[in-house]
Parts: sequence; C-alpha cells; structure tokens
Amino acid sequence: MTARLARTLSSAALVLLTAACTNYYEIPIETPIRPKLDVSAFQRVLVAGFISGGTDDVDANLETTRLLRSQLRTKSELRVIDTDVLPLMDVANESGSNASSTQSNGNGNGSGGAAPAQIKDEKDLEPYERVFANVDYWKKIGEEYQQPLIVTGTVMFTPHQRNSIVQREEEVYDSFGRRRVVPVRQYMERKGYILRPKFVFIDGRTGTVMHSENFREEILYNANQTTPALSSYFELMDRLIPSFLSTLSSQKIKGTRILLQ
Repeated sequence: MTARLARTLSSAALVLLTAACTNYYEIPIETPIRPKLDVSAFQRVLVAGFISGGTDDVDANLETTRLLRSQLRTKSELRVIDTDVLPLMDVANESGSNASSTQSNGNGNGSGGAAPAQIKDEKDLEPYERVFANVDYWKKIGEEYQQPLIVTGTVMFTPHQRNSIVQREEEVYDSFGRRRVVPVRQYMERKGYILRPKFVFIDGRTGTVMHSENFREEILYNANQTTPALSSYFELMDRLIPSFLSTLSSQKIKGTRILLQ
C-alpha cells in the first residue's frame, strides 16, 4: 500500500514538473463547413421577395430582400439579380381564388378563397404559403431571369412582451463604508420582438422547391427602454445571416488550438 502511494505521488510530481516546464501556444485555425445545398448548377441568384407580416413598423419584405441581396453580393460567388420584389401576396391570392373556383365547379363545394389582407400571426400566414408550391409560376420566373436559384419565403416580425426575473448588480455599503457589489433578482416586464423567417430555395429551371429552413430569434428590453423596431429587426437578422449563408456557400469557423512544447 505504501509503495503504491509512493508511485502515485511520484507520478503526480512528474506531471506537475512537466507542466511547469511546458510552453503553451495558441494556434489560430479555420474549420470549413460544407454548404447544406449544392448550388453549383447556378450562376445567378434571385432574392424574389417574401410574404411578411406581424407589425407595420417594419416592411420585413423589402428589408429582408435588400439585406440578403447585399450579403450575397459580398459573400457568395453567385451573381445577384437586381429587380423589383415580386407581388407574392397577390399571386397567392390569385392561386387561392383559382383553386376555390375549380373546386366549386367540380363538386359544388368551394373552399379556401382569399387569404387575410393583413398578416398578424402564423395562422394568417398559412394560406399564403401555397404560393411556394406553384411550380408553373416559379418556372416562368426562372425563364424570365435565365434560370437562377430563387430565394423567397416568409418573414414574421412581431412585437412581444413577457414578465420575467432579471438579475442585475447593485452596489451596497456596510457599516464601515466598504463597498461591494451584490446580485439582485427583480421581477420585471420586458418588451421586444420575435423574428421568424422561413427561407425557401427554388430551382429556377424546374420551379420546384429544393430546400426550406425555419429560424426563430427573440430579443427583449426593459419596459422603459425605447428601441426602434428597425434596429431590433437588424439585430435579430445579424444572428441569422451566418446560418442563411451556410446554406449556399462554404463557411469557415475560426478558433484556436493549444500546442504544447
């Protein structure tokens, strides 16, 4: 037992001695991540526009289209097509009206009809999503713009509030006047926004959906803090942009590796 303890202590001492004599070096490394979608067949990309709703404070359709086009110009090898955003809400309503008319003529039971004029929540958004399955429409758009990769989807940007416990630091002084900082938990009302985009990637050659992906980001502020809705929108989009870009092109994650010498 004594011999085993002696060997253990000797090993520990050797490890400590080695560590004391070892130099540590941090080497920066970049790890490539392959894109989720193979876009090698495309030379152009058309950010066509989005079905948007939630609040009138931000035109999420125009802002998302402009932002994604700007990002793709600098961080993608695809040539970005500059054009007006497509009237997707009108196209969705037209598709719904045609479907309703066909059903009514076929069996006397028309269903569907026009989608809500204003999109306030996810339920209002559902009737509009049929536009992404309109293969003929997207194939026609693809022919018009030389068969690009088409990026579209939905964007919900909605106000949000929640009561929650927030921890903050507070300065206190004891009877001798010594200062210290203590954590204080307080139940507060917080207000902010939730951003829910759905990016849909369509093959401009065939008009079919290649890939779609949903995201959700939330930001909350103290109730007495005034933050413009547009600022909150861009802050939330900044969190999503890397994931969006990783769908189309390879990205690199930067990190460090520790070397011992």
